[in-house]
Amino acid sequence: MAEFVIRAFNDKTTSLTLSSRKLKKVPECVSMLPRLSVLQLNNNFISSLPAELLSLQHLLELNLGNNALEEVPAVLGHLESLKKLYLFSNRIRAVPHEVIGGLKKLVVLNLNHNHIQRLPAEIKCLTRLEHLSVLDNKLEEIPAEVCHLTCLSVLNLTSNNLTHLPQQLYQCKGLTKLHVARNKLTSLPEGIQTLPKLQVLDVAGNKLSMFPVGFHQLHLKELYFEDNRLVRCEPMSSVQDVQVFTLKELVARFVLREKRDRSSPVNRTLPLFPSLVTLLANSSCCAVCLSPFLTTWLQCVHFISLKKDMNMRSSQSIPVRALLCSYKCFNTDGHPYYGVASR
Repeated sequence: MAEFVIRAFNDKTTSLTLSSRKLKKVPECVSMLPRLSVLQLNNNFISSLPAELLSLQHLLELNLGNNALEEVPAVLGHLESLKKLYLFSNRIRAVPHEVIGGLKKLVVLNLNHNHIQRLPAEIKCLTRLEHLSVLDNKLEEIPAEVCHLTCLSVLNLTSNNLTHLPQQLYQCKGLTKLHVARNKLTSLPEGIQTLPKLQVLDVAGNKLSMFPVGFHQLHLKELYFEDNRLVRCEPMSSVQDVQVFTLKELVARFVLREKRDRSSPVNRTLPLFPSLVTLLANSSCCAVCLSPFLTTWLQCVHFISLKKDMNMRSSQSIPVRALLCSYKCFNTDGHPYYGVASR
């Protein structure tokens, strides 16, 4: 093995492949290759990395897939030129924040098939990251800091234990593929319809009952949603409660209407009350009359044809969430919205 590395040193090589060689540790002489840009160490029995790898400051790609690592080696956090890091099929349980914080040039990070329960908030430091894959782990939540990754194109979180996704996911404007199949999701983040580049969405095998408001505005090419608990269009008798709004709701609706008029005195003085601005930020718009309201009065659903409304090949329909401001709007003739019955 040493002879192989020495020959590579004499050839001034920039790429070294030591895959599938039954290695239990990285040969020390690898650190003698300072010009190395690609190092393949996958399919071995490596359980740790030597500190001497610090000398590989020109390393751009490192493949440690299918080894015996139980943690992300600390030395990786000092390889500041690294752009592609593959750590799939190891025994990793945690991703140290100090390691992630040092990989600011990383473009691809593959952590598939490990035992990771959470990702550190420092993942927001990976501002150049385009491909993040944490398939088949034990993630229970995704830190909101992931939403700072505006260059992120592919996010694969398939086969984890996620019950929700960060509400700010719509900030990842570069996202083209989102894979979250086989989790425990009961809903998708509102605002997801504003992802301009999203083409592939896989939410199969979750607990979704409907898709978020405006979902049909996405320009998807592929949508996978089998094995969910989507509501069905089944006529049922309804019981309407007496429509009584709280004083807070009535005032909020008045302020929200005034806020739409730039010349309104209410609109001009609103910035003087930051707590009120924060409260009104959670307002919605009625799907029928388009009036603003604060508290969801009536949650409805309309059924979207993937072929007709989203220009997809599938002839299936999906339920998309819609919000109405009152029973008055709900009882208006001609709209396509159905109330959602609870059983």
